[in-house]
Amino acid sequence: MSMATQDRKLPFGRIEPNSAKYFASCTLGGIIGPTHTAVTPLDLVKCRRQVDPKIYTSNLSAWRSIMAKEGVRGVFFGWTPTFLGYSLQGAGKYGFYEYFKYLYGDRLFPNTNRTVVYLGASASAEFFADMMLCPMEAIKVRMQTTLPPFAHSLREGWGRITAKEGMAGLYKGLYPLWARQIPYTMTKFATFEETVSMLYKTIGKPKEQCSGLQQTGVSFLGGYIAGIFCAIVSHPADVMVSKLNADRKAGEGAMTAVSRIYSNIGFSGLWNGLPVRIVMLGTLTGFQWLIYDSFKVFCGLPTTGGH
Repeated sequence: MSMATQDRKLPFGRIEPNSAKYFASCTLGGIIGPTHTAVTPLDLVKCRRQVDPKIYTSNLSAWRSIMAKEGVRGVFFGWTPTFLGYSLQGAGKYGFYEYFKYLYGDRLFPNTNRTVVYLGASASAEFFADMMLCPMEAIKVRMQTTLPPFAHSLREGWGRITAKEGMAGLYKGLYPLWARQIPYTMTKFATFEETVSMLYKTIGKPKEQCSGLQQTGVSFLGGYIAGIFCAIVSHPADVMVSKLNADRKAGEGAMTAVSRIYSNIGFSGLWNGLPVRIVMLGTLTGFQWLIYDSFKVFCGLPTTGGH
């Protein structure tokens, strides 16, 4: 911790690393930042093009069409479940990651390769975070991929799904969500940690000797690079999640639905919408790490990675 941090008044007082207060602060930091909500226009078009590649000729034509029919509100359609779902997921993902990284790397397996620790900690964190995200993701995808919309609000979507399918309807996409998000998060965190270490080596001085602005700049760049890898690794599962939520028949098992959908779209169909998702996730992931690590600096904590 720098002398400047020591001298200023910390908002939550002194926080000991790897204490309950430390993990609670990281959990709070994971909630902050409307990154997914901000890219709702990209997400909306991506999901619709994944389900129906012929619906729009391009992203620009999609936004023009939506704006003409529904205005700005239509471009941000589905922002409420997006905001709530990814806030809950962010809390679980970042808070649990810090906890599992400490548990695996310092307590249980102290001599294990750090990359293995990052992979294990991020996979464990995302397993729990997706349970928090899944209901909101189910509502969001149905709202965004059906025309006319399945529901016009979070409340309406929740009511319609639970009335017809019970609470199980909110979790029918959990397995595909795990298939998408766990590899995504493993790639995101491990790539971020390794990229940040390489960036500090390129800078030529330890993280502790860099200013807070320099550290958060490294976090943003590391996050953007990690987001590009995440988009490629997780995209086929992302397409399948969209398809399952929009086109799963009543009473149809998950694997039966996956097999039927794949037979219709083929391997190439799993990559529909990839370019826009690379832009979306690179930007989103970069800002996620920027916001998260800026909050840690605000709390008097070191930024992530670079050790």
